[in-house]
Amino acid sequence: MTRRLSSSTRSHTEDSIFLRPDEDPVWLDEPTKAEKIGDGAAKKDGVSDCKDGCQSQEGEEVFIHKVYALVVELHCWAALFISSQVTGYWVFFVLEGNGPVSSLYKALQVMDFYLGFFLPCQAIFGMDSAVLMKEVQNTTQHYWIVSGTAVIGVAIFVIMVIHMVFKWCYGTGLWSSGTISREIGDRRQSVSRQPSFTLSEWTDAQEDLMELDPVPQTPIFDMGTDTRMEGDASTLTVTPVGLQERRGSNVSLTLDMCTPGCTEPYGYGAQLSPRDQSAQEYLRQGTHVLTPAMLHTRAMDDQSLQAEFYETPMNFVDPKEYNYPGLVRKNRYKTILPNTHSRVILKSQDEDDFLSTYINANYLKGYGDEEQAYIATQGPTVNTVGDFWRMVWQERSPIIVMITNLEEKNEKCAEYWPEDTVTHEGIEIAVVSVTQEDDYSLRVFTLKCGEEERTLRHYWYTSWPDQKTPDKAPPLLELVQQVEGAREESLPSSGPIIVHCSAGIGRTGCFIATSILCKQLRTEGVVDILRATCQLRLDRGGMIQTCEQYQFVHHVLSLYEKQLSRSAEE
Repeated sequence: MTRRLSSSTRSHTEDSIFLRPDEDPVWLDEPTKAEKIGDGAAKKDGVSDCKDGCQSQEGEEVFIHKVYALVVELHCWAALFISSQVTGYWVFFVLEGNGPVSSLYKALQVMDFYLGFFLPCQAIFGMDSAVLMKEVQNTTQHYWIVSGTAVIGVAIFVIMVIHMVFKWCYGTGLWSSGTISREIGDRRQSVSRQPSFTLSEWTDAQEDLMELDPVPQTPIFDMGTDTRMEGDASTLTVTPVGLQERRGSNVSLTLDMCTPGCTEPYGYGAQLSPRDQSAQEYLRQGTHVLTPAMLHTRAMDDQSLQAEFYETPMNFVDPKEYNYPGLVRKNRYKTILPNTHSRVILKSQDEDDFLSTYINANYLKGYGDEEQAYIATQGPTVNTVGDFWRMVWQERSPIIVMITNLEEKNEKCAEYWPEDTVTHEGIEIAVVSVTQEDDYSLRVFTLKCGEEERTLRHYWYTSWPDQKTPDKAPPLLELVQQVEGAREESLPSSGPIIVHCSAGIGRTGCFIATSILCKQLRTEGVVDILRATCQLRLDRGGMIQTCEQYQFVHHVLSLYEKQLSRSAEE
């Protein structure tokens, strides 16, 4: 049964509605304290007095609205009638051999003739309307046009009268579905009532604030069971929070609507609000360890996964933290910014020049809290290609994983690598080899700066649609294993693996989480997908961007565990 919180137990902040810490929830389906004391108690006098006054006021408003609507529709019908008649007579006069302009003038004179029967006013388009009408009546060759025009005019008039009568008597026209009074009531209700939010743990309905596709396309793998079980709430060590609080921000995630760059951010140095502090605490403490059996069951439990995803704060950055002129050209999306404590800082000759040290990228921890195991970043733009290669060289990265196409409805990433050789920021990039696999391509580069030369592997995965999930999981697992193998073969002095999609949070988060959790499953025999997600979002807000992607990570890990089990049996 769905239970909803009463609005009296909610405290209103800027963009969130959630329980006050010192109050117990009051359910809408339970009687209030006053009702419990005496169900038969009389209502206050003011309530009954207001009832009659409000009803009379509403009736007067409905009457005025009816009159206004009829007047407006009457003008529309009159315009339709006149247009049909002028058009019909214009065609008649043109076929009679008159020019287009003179035919229009004569058609308007005919309207003068008709209006003379209803309005006591002088003719507008000349005094010879009667003579013109006699000429029309004496014409036999095209008089059928005049007759047809008259029939059309009569039909419009009859339909207008019937429609207006229905509109006045029943509040609805011939082809309308709603009544005037209902429209007024709905409008008043929508203005006066506050939205009623429900906590995801107590309701099946999940609000989708990101405007994503309503039908998930997450592939469902054969897990050997069709049983859908509720997640074990005892294994969750965190307390549910409000809807907006668990989202962590009111930042829009409809990335396709964002154009590169934005207006300059404002403000700086804002302190964490209580909502932000609560989100940070949740991300530090959230955990849900899954054994293999629990993982297979959990992967099939869409409802519990949705509840867990929407309870986890996104932890986006407030744009006020980046109040620097010109920074707009450094960000692909204006709402996706690097968290300040873990952002990558580029080395520059002028350390005081913030723009020269800035790149939209964050260090992420790996398995076992390995520091700076990954770098998650946005897809380079035309303005940031040089900064991207500076970061690759500075961090001594041996591998780049790219999980986006260059264009998906619009540009998602600039083509930052050369066909043969190119130089950026004093770094010479040369292509050594290109290998094409079914779902990804591998490019091997040599980077040279001064006397030093390094090797770089570039994996380009192209089978992952934006804000959705791949059609199949085995290619992703294969890519994860290929990248892990290449990482083990790299030099000990190598730096973090760079992973990017377009914004650097959705597909990027799924890949990094899968890589970390595969190691955990092999090493410990269990996985904690919630803990990995929370850790990633602490370092870069919004990692694993959609609920569909969160479900997909569970499916991939469940499939990987089955592969491990089969390998162990063999």
